[in-house]
Amino acid sequence: MMSTKTKESKKIASYSLIIMGTGFIACTPFQGSLWVDLVQGGFEAGLVGGLADWFAVTALFRHPLGLRIPHTALLPKNRKRMTNAIISILKNDWLSKESILEKTKQIPFTEKLSTIMEKEIHTESFKKNLTGQLKKLIRYIDAEKLTPFVKKQLESTLSNLNISHFLQKILLNQQIEKKGLDYLLNKAEVWLANPRTKHQLGTISMNVLNKVEVEGIMQFALKSIQNLLDEEKMGNIIKNLLLSVIKTLKHEGEPNREALIKYIQNEIQSLNENKAFIDGVENWKSQLLDSWEPDQKITESIKRIQENAIELVEDQEFVETKIIPFIVQLLNDIKKENVKIDHWIQEHLAVLIEKNHSQIGNLVQENLDKLDNEKLIDMMENNIGKDLQWIRVNGAVCGFLIGIFLTGVQELISLI
Repeated sequence: MMSTKTKESKKIASYSLIIMGTGFIACTPFQGSLWVDLVQGGFEAGLVGGLADWFAVTALFRHPLGLRIPHTALLPKNRKRMTNAIISILKNDWLSKESILEKTKQIPFTEKLSTIMEKEIHTESFKKNLTGQLKKLIRYIDAEKLTPFVKKQLESTLSNLNISHFLQKILLNQQIEKKGLDYLLNKAEVWLANPRTKHQLGTISMNVLNKVEVEGIMQFALKSIQNLLDEEKMGNIIKNLLLSVIKTLKHEGEPNREALIKYIQNEIQSLNENKAFIDGVENWKSQLLDSWEPDQKITESIKRIQENAIELVEDQEFVETKIIPFIVQLLNDIKKENVKIDHWIQEHLAVLIEKNHSQIGNLVQENLDKLDNEKLIDMMENNIGKDLQWIRVNGAVCGFLIGIFLTGVQELISLI
């Protein structure tokens, strides 16, 4: 459909032609007068000029008056050549590979993108969309599909873990030797406080003495002790002796306690040299991994992590204090590397342009092929028809002026 401006221009051009024709006819009965002849000559030349330009403009798009005059309807007849010329100009001149590449080198991609992002990240719409996208990303994770991978990584880590060294570090860092000793001493005290313990100690001691075989004066001394002490007295002596030892060992800095602790520490430090202990630990580790079935627990843990992560990103304070500052820092880091990033973008754009530059012509060709001749002509008339119609007006006006001039020259010559 022809645009309003084009229609108006076409009307003006038609009016100019009508004016020239009407003026020429109106002057015919009054021929013979100089001024009438001058004006009629102008109208005559204007009519010829207007008709000639009308013919020329019309011949570009269609056959004038429907008559198939040679060298008319130029655009429809030469459509293929015209479209090829347009495509060639676009590809090789206006949008050549070199010009596009040169233009991309002048674009500060990083700066432009960073500026846009810096403005957007503090808007409510950005935060809302960011939260929504993060929640989608978290929910996209399939816990059951992820479980085998996590299990494999855990098994690999545990199988490569030096348990003996790990235990050694824990025991030394946590001062297990002191805690363990104090624990045993406390348990020993509790055991000695039991009334039955004294009797048990006395019974055991007397049995040991009875089994001791010595001769001479030692036998006499031993028998004397046995006669003086019964099981209860012997048990009480040993109990008090043990309680005294325990009490002494409980005091920090006591030489015997320190010596005992030092001994335990040395034993812990030499665990890696104890082959039996290492083999036992490794065997226990292997048996544990072989019988370990953590799939359900891992899946449940991943799902709990997902829910916790969703709760976090839904928390406005978390977004404001953690995510937004992270994005700001990321943008600052990107801006520091703007030269490298721009160069990387330009390199990849160059590859993309090199591979797809021909698609510019193909795209134009496809869009032009979708248009039949009538639509194509209508489109061109809408874009350049206004100026072409003014050519007709200019032709009529110029013809009118030239006609007056030529008629004047003719009258002047006749007078001479």
